[in-house]
Amino acid sequence: MSGPHPIALTIAGSDSSGGAGIQADLKTFAAHQVYGASVIVALTAQNTKGVSAIHAVPADFVSKQIDAVFEDLDVAAVKIGMLATAELIETVAAGLRRHKARNIVLDPVMIAASGARLLENDAVDAIRRHILPLATLSTPNLPEAAALLGSSVAETEAAIDEQADRLAALGAANVLIKGGHGSGETSSDLLLLAGGARHRFDAPRIATRNTHGTGCTLSSAIASGLAKGLALPEAVGHAKTYITAAIAAADEVPVGHGHGPVHHFHHWWDRTGGRQP
Repeated sequence: MSGPHPIALTIAGSDSSGGAGIQADLKTFAAHQVYGASVIVALTAQNTKGVSAIHAVPADFVSKQIDAVFEDLDVAAVKIGMLATAELIETVAAGLRRHKARNIVLDPVMIAASGARLLENDAVDAIRRHILPLATLSTPNLPEAAALLGSSVAETEAAIDEQADRLAALGAANVLIKGGHGSGETSSDLLLLAGGARHRFDAPRIATRNTHGTGCTLSSAIASGLAKGLALPEAVGHAKTYITAAIAAADEVPVGHGHGPVHHFHHWWDRTGGRQP
């Protein structure tokens, strides 16, 4: 039973530097007072400067992880991140159908903040066919939305609206296109709901290079809200506020020499870093 703290599951890759992937997801769940479980589909050797190696977990072992979690835990929401290969995508989709998973948030991770490719080319079509129709919400950024559609990156509000409609036509129940890769002083995200309603979530664009794990963190924050029973627009709104604050506080916890992580526990940690004022 989930008890007073709902349970969310992340199905994603591991980030050895702790800023993205499984590690970021579990930190985000904890920050939202949600108990986190995990299914690891790939190991990465990476740090804030880049990804040097990826090792996919055997598909049958991924399937066993999924079964072990769902057969014992009352999973209220699922966040899906890096899936690496078409075989793993099909395995995860089968597991989610098998256990009638609910509140599925798909972050179609394709390229790391450092520029490293995290998804094999043939796996993009597998996401379209097997995962997108299962997802309660898909959260692509501008390049990921373009890749899923085989289009150029949207540069105008009208183009983003059109791409959201096209993703919905592919079977996505609800779509959140993130504007973090855009330009201008405001980062604007578009949420298209199944009934056609549109919501925009705006926040000031923050000047920092410490954006490692932003997509993972946002999607996990949304899954946390859904696990706690929030309506989708409310869950997205809370998550947008959380990730904006986490990015704004990222420079307070310098990690590594490249694209450092956001500050998942910005609301709780001592801002002096344990030093006496």
